[in-house]
Amino acid sequence: MARHPSSSVQRRKPNPAERRRDLCDAAIELLAADGAKGLSHLKVDRKADVPDGTTSFYFRTRSALLRAVAERLAELDLQRLQSIADSAGSTGDNPTPSLLSQVVIQAGTEPQLSWTKARYELTMQAARDPAMAAILQQATDAFTKLHREILVQLMPHGAELESAVVEDLSNVTLTFINGLLMRAAHGDRIVDTPEQLDAILSAIATGILKSPHKGGLTEAGDGQAARGRRAAASG
Repeated sequence: MARHPSSSVQRRKPNPAERRRDLCDAAIELLAADGAKGLSHLKVDRKADVPDGTTSFYFRTRSALLRAVAERLAELDLQRLQSIADSAGSTGDNPTPSLLSQVVIQAGTEPQLSWTKARYELTMQAARDPAMAAILQQATDAFTKLHREILVQLMPHGAELESAVVEDLSNVTLTFINGLLMRAAHGDRIVDTPEQLDAILSAIATGILKSPHKGGLTEAGDGQAARGRRAAASG
C-alpha cells in the first residue's frame, strides 16, 4: 500500500528563537490564568505541547523564565504600540478616538487582556528582582511617552502647558488608567469603547486645568524627587 504523502513529512523543528517565543507565550497564558505561583517549567511544557524538560533546557531557573517572559511582554507591547501608531497614520495627528484610548481598551480586551494580567503578576515579582523591573520599565516608558504626547494633543493649547501641569495631567490620568486595567484584569469592565475613555480623560483633564493648584497636585513631599522626575521626563 502506498504511503500517504503527508506521513513522510516531518514537523519542522522550530529554531531556538521561535521555541523561546513559544514557551514564553505559553507562560504568559499560565500567568494570566493561574498567577505567578502557578507557573512552573513542567506546566509550560504541557501548555506549549512540547516534551517534558524543554522549558528547563531553555530557561535553567524559574527566575530566568520569568525574566524571559518579561522581555517577551515588552516586545509585544512595543509591537502593539507601533501597530496602532502605523494604522492611525492616515487619520492625521489627532485621530478620533485617540491612540491612547485605543491602546488602553485593547489592553483590557482579549487576547491582550492576558498580557495585562501577566504583566501585573510580573510587576509583583519585579519588586524583588531589579533585572526584571528594568525589563518591564522599557514598556512602561514607551507607554508613558505615548500617553504624554497624546494627552497634550487632546488639550486646548496643549503645547503651551507648563511641564508641571503636564505632569499633573499625566500622573492623574495614568493612575486612572492603571486602576481601569486592574479592574478589567479582575473581570470588572466599566469602560467599553475608546470614545468613552476619551470623554472620561477629557473630563478629568478639564477638572485639573480648572484647579488653582494645577502644577502641584501630584508633587511628592520630596520636592527634589519630583523635580528629578520632571527633568527625566523632559530629557
